[in-house]
Amino acid sequence: MKKGYQCDRIMKTIQTARCAGIILIGCLFLAGGAAAVAGIQVYMGDIVTLQGYSTGSPTVYLFLTGPNLPVNGVALDNINARADEGHFTEVDVDSNDHWIYHWGTNSVGGRLDGGAYTVWVVDSPTDRSHLSGTSYRTISVGIDAPYVTVATQPVPQALGIMVLSSSPNESSVVVDNAYKGKTPLTLEGLTPGTYNVTFSRFGYYPFFTPVKVEPGSVSDVVARLAQQTGGLVINTSPAGARVMIDGVDAGVSPFTYTSLTTGNHTLNVSSAGYTSEELTVHIILNQTQTINLILVPVSPYSKLWVAVLGLAIVLAGVIVVLLIVKYRSRNH
Repeated sequence: MKKGYQCDRIMKTIQTARCAGIILIGCLFLAGGAAAVAGIQVYMGDIVTLQGYSTGSPTVYLFLTGPNLPVNGVALDNINARADEGHFTEVDVDSNDHWIYHWGTNSVGGRLDGGAYTVWVVDSPTDRSHLSGTSYRTISVGIDAPYVTVATQPVPQALGIMVLSSSPNESSVVVDNAYKGKTPLTLEGLTPGTYNVTFSRFGYYPFFTPVKVEPGSVSDVVARLAQQTGGLVINTSPAGARVMIDGVDAGVSPFTYTSLTTGNHTLNVSSAGYTSEELTVHIILNQTQTINLILVPVSPYSKLWVAVLGLAIVLAGVIVVLLIVKYRSRNH
């Protein structure tokens, strides 16, 4: 009875929340079976507050279907991230089995077309084509173009600009959970305040920083991302072998290399009197692996045969020269 009372209160709030630009949807339960929540109509740019209860999972997974979107759905916060490729908007369920998510309809990594959409709430990371055996609910949301009203408006405050760059270049930028593009990047028309900015790129650790935007000013941010690394321990028998990594002298064995970038690297190991070794190692993030090499001595007979072969080549050359001289002397 208490939850029903909460539903009545929330649905009444829906009727009065539009003036604040926020739409509330409540009364979602994931106790088993599927059901749909009555649809609502919002305008592009509204913030839709989704909330409900889940008793079977510590996390609920949200995805969206609708006009010009993949049939199996996309994440609510990034319409370029497909649900059938493992992308969802994940929301934690609190200790009271309650969850809540504020969906900004203009912060979705693109632009939504006007029309009828469906928000899917599932108790596991499952797209639309694999819902059998899961607990889920659906919410119908109609999105209209923003409405226009004529009213006296206060004089707007001066806006700010954010200029973002990074090393390495072309790092992805997310501002307050909304993807904005890749560096170098200039964001104009920002309301003064503090923004949470994240830079990320494959093979590098993410870089997080708050950025304060002042009225009528430019905030410059330069992010230097650290490469993701792993470790390598090299032991040789005998010790004292020269080790080169990717053609660069790294030292003499045994030694530990603690800051190799992740991925494949080429090792060359050499020692006087032994056969050189070359191998490829794959460095894994935050892991240290050990390479043990036993070097093979070079046979003394190999050196003798090399010397004999060299002498034979020299003698053959001398004989050829003598024959040529003799031939020319006969012809003259």
